[in-house]
Amino acid sequence: MWIIWALLAALSAALVVVLTKAGLKNVDSSLAFAIQAVLILAITWMVVLFQGNFSEVKSIEKNAWIFLIAAGIFTTLSTLFSYKALSSGPASYVVTIERLSLVVAIVLSVIFLKEKLTWQLVVGGVVMVSGAILIALSEPGD
Repeated sequence: MWIIWALLAALSAALVVVLTKAGLKNVDSSLAFAIQAVLILAITWMVVLFQGNFSEVKSIEKNAWIFLIAAGIFTTLSTLFSYKALSSGPASYVVTIERLSLVVAIVLSVIFLKEKLTWQLVVGGVVMVSGAILIALSEPGD
């Protein structure tokens, strides 16, 4: 079931890039994210309330709070940086470079989460980095 959620996340992320790029015309990138963040906050809390998970907040452990808050900070920074890049660069180029985060996530997962590094992950990471370099070095429109 995780693969369906991952594919839906990928589709949603792609739509975010395209819709954000279209919406950034004559709008400051930080303001655009602030507008979207209000919706993110409202929709996410509505889902939590609908699912009946709000009472679980008090059972979250201290370490989990620290990790979740840190992840929230980095999510915010990542999105602010991404929107700034989208405001001045072509979406297809920006998202290609930005998605090098996948390779960094693989490395960090192996180091900190002790996930197994397989030859498929290595080859896939090399292909992603190679593709990003190829796209970054090409001229827009080529």
